Amino acid sequence: MTVKKSSFSRGALAKQTGVNIETIRYYEKENVMPDPPRSSGGHRLYDTTHLKRLYFIRRCRELGFSLDEIRGLLNLVNSQHYTCAEVKERTTNQLENTRQKIRDLRKMERTLKEMVAECSGGMVPDCPIVDTLFA
Repeated sequence: MTVKKSSFSRGALAKQTGVNIETIRYYEKENVMPDPPRSSGGHRLYDTTHLKRLYFIRRCRELGFSLDEIRGLLNLVNSQHYTCAEVKERTTNQLENTRQKIRDLRKMERTLKEMVAECSGGMVPDCPIVDTLFA
C-alpha cells in the first residue's frame, strides 16, 4: 500500500506559510526552493517537504540571514553530514552581524537625535539639519 502525499498549489502554500506568491517564485528562481513536480495539466504540486522548507527559509529571513547564508545552511542540512557545531558557528556569525547592526543603528539614532535637537523647527529657510546633511 502506498501513502499518497498531500499536494497543494502555490497559492495554498503562500497562504499557509504567510509568504507572498512572488517571493516563492523568487526563491525557486534563486534555487533556494526546489522546483515542485507538476500535475498532468502542468500545475505545480507542492507538498509538506516544500512547506517545511519554506517555513525554514522564512524563519531564517526573519532572523536576518541572507539568501546565500540560507543556501549554505540548507546545503549543510541536505548533505546530511552536518554537525551541530557547524550550524552553531553560522548562527553565531549571524548573531555578531546582528549585534553590529544594532550598534550601527544606535549610532544612527544618536546622530539623528542630535540633529533634531539642534533644529528649532521654525518657519525660516535656514535649517541646521539640512546644513548637517550637506556637511
